[in-house]
Amino acid sequence: MSFKNFPMVSKVVFGRGCFNQLGDIISPNRLSTKAPFIYIVDDVFKGNPWLTSRIPLSYDDKIYYISANEEPKTSQVDELVEEIILSYKELPSGIIGIGGGTIMDLAKAISIMLTNDGESKDYQGWDLVKKPAIYHVGVPTISGTGAEVSRTTILTGPERKLGINSDFTPFDQVVLDPELTKDVPKDQWFYTGMDCYVHCIESLNGTYLNSFSQSYGEKALELCKEIFLGETLSKEESDDKLMMASWHGGMSIAYSQVGVAHAMSYGLGYLLGVKHGVGNCIVFEHLEEYYPEGVAMYKAMREKHNINIPQGICANLSDKEFDIMIDVALSLEPLWENALGKHWQKSMTREKLKDLYQKM
Repeated sequence: MSFKNFPMVSKVVFGRGCFNQLGDIISPNRLSTKAPFIYIVDDVFKGNPWLTSRIPLSYDDKIYYISANEEPKTSQVDELVEEIILSYKELPSGIIGIGGGTIMDLAKAISIMLTNDGESKDYQGWDLVKKPAIYHVGVPTISGTGAEVSRTTILTGPERKLGINSDFTPFDQVVLDPELTKDVPKDQWFYTGMDCYVHCIESLNGTYLNSFSQSYGEKALELCKEIFLGETLSKEESDDKLMMASWHGGMSIAYSQVGVAHAMSYGLGYLLGVKHGVGNCIVFEHLEEYYPEGVAMYKAMREKHNINIPQGICANLSDKEFDIMIDVALSLEPLWENALGKHWQKSMTREKLKDLYQKM
């Protein structure tokens, strides 16, 4: 039997204010004065000196402010890679992503595509990347997605919504500073927190479950209960713990997989542009058949925090549009196998999926 030898983030720093050390952390990795560090930063921070004044720019370093209103596309990755290549005589020293899951996925994808030929859509899938990425650093400013620790970068391509899953995807360095999450709006905090929660439920209830995944998943789930159902945490404690829940939730799927909610959320994201966290919530509302205890606890969390989940987003879709979502969801075979076992096609039919989507 052959066991998967997974890479992990090789260096991580955690603590309130550790973002101030970013310059010291990355400077040994500068290749030359002509090889810049490129910062991919959520444009919500544009004009916010509290964060931007601390970005350690020198020489030809550059900040690209990117909107996270839409999830990353393969075309967006290719355009940014081309612009970076044409702007400098040398490859960058590194890519630093500062933002949520969208920004970190962009940073990971750009770092891969700077050293691999072709278009990013060619690498959507499992273990298709052949050459190591350039040095890349993740600085999450919102917690829950697990993008800071995962070996995937979720991209919407011309034909599918699917990650570049590879040993070269994980960050070389992650900076976990809970202070950076202090201004996240409440609904966004909930949606990304539920992304973490759903990671745990799908991992812990999956056929791929093993002791490695279980140890991380159980810890992340314990933290989620404390954060979203507990009474005694201060805002700072909650932010600290959610950052660690996100890390553990991301690790819980490194050696296993996610399941039904993620597969169906990808369908919503591909067709309707629904963001991943809220997509998971929309789908999870209807998955009692697969995760009865998980769904009940999720609903208790939603009610406690008085969060409204979008309704009726599939109400006016055509049969052709349903087929597109179903095709995207069913293409994610490892997710279905983890959720339902090797013979998953017998229980998850196109009709069953359409019936679930029609409820949303």
